[in-house]
Amino acid sequence: MRLISPGHMGPAAISKYLLPYEERVVTVRKHPAILAGSIAFTLVGLLIALLLATTVLSGKTTAEEILLVVCLVLILRLAFHAFEWWDSYFVVTSQRLLEVKGVLTRKVLMMPLKKVTDMSFERSFTGRMLGYGKFVLESAGQDQALTSVDHVPYPEQLYLEICRLIFPGKEDDGDD
Repeated sequence: MRLISPGHMGPAAISKYLLPYEERVVTVRKHPAILAGSIAFTLVGLLIALLLATTVLSGKTTAEEILLVVCLVLILRLAFHAFEWWDSYFVVTSQRLLEVKGVLTRKVLMMPLKKVTDMSFERSFTGRMLGYGKFVLESAGQDQALTSVDHVPYPEQLYLEICRLIFPGKEDDGDD
């Protein structure tokens, strides 16, 4: 199963990290569930600020202004995490696996497909309910920059697609 259509090249921001001869096989964002902690933190913070503003600090202008600033900071923090999620990708090419992430500091983690000696995926109860998993990659010998990728959507399909690239069959080799 292809997760991007053959004619679709995916986000242009990823192309600058690919070699000219690499074929992009899969490009996905991490599952939106990765934002759950930030969303919960923001909602709890806003709820506490609302309770304080309507009870203990009611009518105290300076305290209410400080609470308003705290609320704005919470919302900006959530917006930053959402933008960071939006601008991060897990990419599988014909040659390697890449994780591109970060807004202020861009990180490109990579592992050549030839170096992958073992790959598995884990799915927590929450991951099974929401549809995400975690890939764990192992390589022989040296440490690699990319050893695990969490919150991967469609983990079964991606697992099979990556295995197809690592262990090509007769139909993938061009042998008939």
